[in-house]
Amino acid sequence: MLFLGFTDDVLEWPWRYKLFLPTVASLPLLCCYTGSTSVVVPIPLRIHLMSHGELTTLGKVLCYFVVVDQNSDGSIVNLGVFYLLYMGLLAVFCTNAINIHAGINGLEVGQSYVIGCAVLYHNLVEINNDSISRENHVFSAMIMLSFLGVSLALLRHNWYPATVFVGDTYCYFAGMTFAVVGILGHFSKTLLLFFIPQVINFVWSVPQLFKLVPCPKHRLPRFNVESGRMEPSRVRKDGKGEIVNMT
Repeated sequence: MLFLGFTDDVLEWPWRYKLFLPTVASLPLLCCYTGSTSVVVPIPLRIHLMSHGELTTLGKVLCYFVVVDQNSDGSIVNLGVFYLLYMGLLAVFCTNAINIHAGINGLEVGQSYVIGCAVLYHNLVEINNDSISRENHVFSAMIMLSFLGVSLALLRHNWYPATVFVGDTYCYFAGMTFAVVGILGHFSKTLLLFFIPQVINFVWSVPQLFKLVPCPKHRLPRFNVESGRMEPSRVRKDGKGEIVNMT
């Protein structure tokens, strides 16, 4: 991923390569995964899977694709290969989520440091509570301690006014680091909660990312000399006015 980030800085890869290559890079990671592929169904939704000890119509349909645990009254669903697909997509999301929130002094490293602190805190809580995945959280904590140390030193030079520009090299490295600890630490679902700002940003920018709405190449705000303020980048659509960049 470091090499991919470096080549992206130099060659400016199209988005299709940024989606495909992290997927390939995540395959060895998924092969090493030995944890559960089951998820706990929220209490309000369980009645839609099982009722009075019997599978509902929806539950019977889902059984063609996943395994609904009838012994737990529908509270647990084994997603099987679909869970592995989710983790593969998580690796792609983490790398690009850090990258899409980049370009402003301190933002790439700053957000990674905050997420890293949240991950480390979660690991320490699970270790202290003697979780069944304690060894996995110890592994995650060891990686996070090293990652936070490096990021904190880098943040000093990347903070405004920055003397170091990290580029996509650090963004992809940070994103894949989170994906690795989340998957091998067996808390890939919890990890997504630490990316809530990035998830909101992704959902908001989907129309422009998938070319439904025009999007300028450079999405950073520009400094208006006349007003003395930063203004969002804009793009013209068929000469009918300007559209503010949403990403």
